[in-house]
Amino acid sequence: MTAFLSAASGTVTLQTFGLADGPLFGLPLPEMWFALVFFILGTFLFLDGFDFGVGAIFATREDEDEREQLLSAIGPFWDGNEVWLVVFGGALFAAFPAVYANLFSRNYLLMFAILGALIMRGLAPEMYEQRHDESWQRWWGRAFVAGSVLAPFFLGVFAANWFLGATTLVSLASIVVGVAVVALTVVSGAAFLGLKTRGSLRDETVRYGPPALVAYLGLVVVAVGYLLLTRPAMRADLLAAPSLGLLGLSVVLGVAYVVTMRRERYVPALAAAAGLTYGLVTLVATLLYPFADPVSGLTVSTAIVSTLPLNLMSIASALLLPLVFSYFVVLYSTFRGPVESGESYAGE
Repeated sequence: MTAFLSAASGTVTLQTFGLADGPLFGLPLPEMWFALVFFILGTFLFLDGFDFGVGAIFATREDEDEREQLLSAIGPFWDGNEVWLVVFGGALFAAFPAVYANLFSRNYLLMFAILGALIMRGLAPEMYEQRHDESWQRWWGRAFVAGSVLAPFFLGVFAANWFLGATTLVSLASIVVGVAVVALTVVSGAAFLGLKTRGSLRDETVRYGPPALVAYLGLVVVAVGYLLLTRPAMRADLLAAPSLGLLGLSVVLGVAYVVTMRRERYVPALAAAAGLTYGLVTLVATLLYPFADPVSGLTVSTAIVSTLPLNLMSIASALLLPLVFSYFVVLYSTFRGPVESGESYAGE
């Protein structure tokens, strides 16, 4: 790609060579961007997921010092993790603008519910630290828990509506998926607290992980069974090798999670939770493909933007995404290790 000055108009004209003729290097860019969008969604659900899980577990703590430790555990991370939701929306809009428009317009109220829950989750810890008044902190503590539970629930409903092609805001299947996502965040949150806390607090918080895992796997079975009974058109996809393989992998990862949690090996436990999260997102993408939006009939190949902007976006993403991941490596390396008793979210 070269640029040259146009003497006649005095303007800079962008001349492209090859970028508008076909996908870069002949790569299947529409499918790659479809996979990238869901990878970004999975990254958000995992990274911000353990923040949500810590928020849910926060409801079980009455001791002020323990609550401060839980807030301190996620304090350096949650706002950075939340960026992945913005990246997801941006990638969906850039690569599949028609899908973005249709999907978000159908789920308009649900989008506001997600944003409201995220705002509540973000604002509550800040307000919680402003006054050391029992009633004040009780109210904002409840707001923190509510935001941490409602945000993943609404995101699960949104994901279910997407791959089911639902035209209604809420359905039984979407509620089941929403509760399953909440349970999955507790699975991740318990493993994360195994790394970030010590002593009796760690012993008491990590025990919520295995029951949450059982609930998650049970809800996945319920959701799959419901779809098999009520969605005949989806039976072939649900019983196909990729879907069955992902469900089997979830069981294997669940067993690995329980074993590693009992052995107090929290890094592999958190890795197993990550595998469960990405597995769920991959299952949704597998059931959705080749459609990008079932309601409007848009497939991945018909919904993708034209060749030139797609190639340019692919080059930009190849350059920028490694920088983003490098930032998160530095962030998590800098704030690694458990929080200590007496530490507070405000850093006092």
